[in-house]
Amino acid sequence: MTSLEAEIGAIIAREGPISIARYMELCLGHPAHGYYTTRDPFGARGDFVTAPEISQMFGELIGLWAATVWQKMDAPGAVHLVELGPGRGTLMADALRAATIVPAFRAALHVHLVETSPLLRQRQRDTLASFDVPLAWYRDLADVPQGTALFMANEFFDALPVHQAVKAPDGWHERMVAWDGDRLAFAVHPAPLSDLAPALPHELQAAPSGALFEWRSDAVAREMSRRVVRAGGAALIIDYGHAESALGETLQAVSGHGFADPLERPGELDVTAHVDFGALARVALSEGARVHGPVPQGWFLHRLGIAERAAKLKSGATAAQAEAIDAALARLTQGGRTGMGELFKVMAFAHPALGDLPGFDR
Repeated sequence: MTSLEAEIGAIIAREGPISIARYMELCLGHPAHGYYTTRDPFGARGDFVTAPEISQMFGELIGLWAATVWQKMDAPGAVHLVELGPGRGTLMADALRAATIVPAFRAALHVHLVETSPLLRQRQRDTLASFDVPLAWYRDLADVPQGTALFMANEFFDALPVHQAVKAPDGWHERMVAWDGDRLAFAVHPAPLSDLAPALPHELQAAPSGALFEWRSDAVAREMSRRVVRAGGAALIIDYGHAESALGETLQAVSGHGFADPLERPGELDVTAHVDFGALARVALSEGARVHGPVPQGWFLHRLGIAERAAKLKSGATAAQAEAIDAALARLTQGGRTGMGELFKVMAFAHPALGDLPGFDR
């Protein structure tokens, strides 16, 4: 039994079963035992590898995307470049390096990083120490200064706490985490939810008994949407998930690059769920933003020129380096069991005046 499992057991004994969202919050963000607060999970030695860690090409293209959107914004003299969940800082470092080809954009940047983990904040400081740009860290998006901004969120939304509900003859009941003798187990709240059914997308209103639905708080997506509409700018979201809202469970845990039971070893596993891009789009549209996508990650990266960038890198590479570049290109853009090109989607929210954005124009 992990230290966090014992603490969760005590909470349940004292208060009763807890929501899956609260369970995720504890697993990932507990100040003493949380997954992200106690370790660096990225890379081959960690539990998973994100796109920026696979190849510099990913972050470089995102940096050039931001520079192009900034130009479409009439090149303001000051702009916030905000990253949510920056990991080790690899994406931001590659983006800033690529941005040097647009000197005025680089000079306009004020970089803001939204990160709750003290350990990862230090990794980010180390990674970004050589870049001559203003840097600031925040625990919450609401703390980031107002103003014209470009937002980046790569594999951020999947780690936000998710609620689950199960359809019964008398309505939707929230799925909970309970204590079953000597272990954590799923349970269902006995009272039906009074406000879920009216909020469901129309196509899911007639869900059959036994169906399961997942949803998250819309606070972060709403805040980004309001900011880009109020002050100008755009938000780029890259994550794994489904393009339209759908029924079904996607809660999962990852350890050592493999899947695990999300109720086992709390605090030692990465617990996530797929992103509902349909729900994100509805929030952004309700705030007056224009929604671009979602499109598959592979499609988006090819539109930005990743094949051409790979060819340029290979022109000065050794045979072994060229083979690694080809492998990274395939992993980032292709589908299948090991590829990220189809499962991962890309969406942007933007001020309506910006028109079409790079990577989304068909």
